[in-house]
Amino acid sequence: METPLVSIVSICWNRKDEICESLNNIRKIDYESLEIIVVDNGSTDGTVEKIEEDFKEVKLIKMPKNAGIEAYNVGFKSAAGEYIVILDDDSFPEKNSIKRMVKKFQKDDKLGMVAFDVRNYYNYDEVKKIDTEETSNDTAAESDEYIMAFNGAGAGVRTEVLKKAGFYPEEFFLYWNEQDTAFRILDMGYKIKFFADVIAYHKYSPKNRASWRAPFYYTRNAFFLVWKNYSTKAALKKTIELIYDCFYYSMEQKTNIYLKAMWNAFMNFNKIKGKRKVVDKYIEENLRIPLNVSFTFYK
Repeated sequence: METPLVSIVSICWNRKDEICESLNNIRKIDYESLEIIVVDNGSTDGTVEKIEEDFKEVKLIKMPKNAGIEAYNVGFKSAAGEYIVILDDDSFPEKNSIKRMVKKFQKDDKLGMVAFDVRNYYNYDEVKKIDTEETSNDTAAESDEYIMAFNGAGAGVRTEVLKKAGFYPEEFFLYWNEQDTAFRILDMGYKIKFFADVIAYHKYSPKNRASWRAPFYYTRNAFFLVWKNYSTKAALKKTIELIYDCFYYSMEQKTNIYLKAMWNAFMNFNKIKGKRKVVDKYIEENLRIPLNVSFTFYK
């Protein structure tokens, strides 16, 4: 098998232990041609110094402050690989998964993105035996009823496709960026497929790390996602539903964060000015976007 260069891109912000554990596991990957890029989002916990000292093979890019998902775009633009693997600072691929991913891309020119099977790191010991087995079967999950986005804790993409898609939407800052990017990749005529044998492990926190950021940006960006990608009729319908949900769940969960996020979306409508591109009707109707996840944080 040819071994084209694969660029692994991750970002981090004040999670020194997590990114170092991920980098240690990345060292175990069974693939010859790897480039590892970490973009630090202005960490103050010694992350930069630790990576510079212990992981000299890593191309470390230092942001002056926390720029959110814009940091991913900085990493994407500096990637030299034919393919990019996108990771979180607390995720890493199973050691054979890069090799398997490349094979999937080489078999199908219209495969734009490989969605990894992102598994809970805390179940690692229960599944690692299966992960090391080689398989020649087609492990793609396909359905005539829906099409897929991807999980940013583990995904592979053709670099040229991601570039044409415009990388991640920087105006989102956090959350829903994968779904927005998926809309554009699919609308260009490429496929996003999930493969059960292309695996990444993600350190899902056993405790819910309560923060205003997640409910705020999930809610605010749900409006942006709808306004950027849906037809006028569908966007109006979903906007009304989101407004209703913001009021309903604010009262149910006794919080004003959803209302603040909604207000911020309308006040910052100019951030998506010129970026609206209605996707094909089939994609609009069949790409599953669980917008109601925005309202689950205080239940």
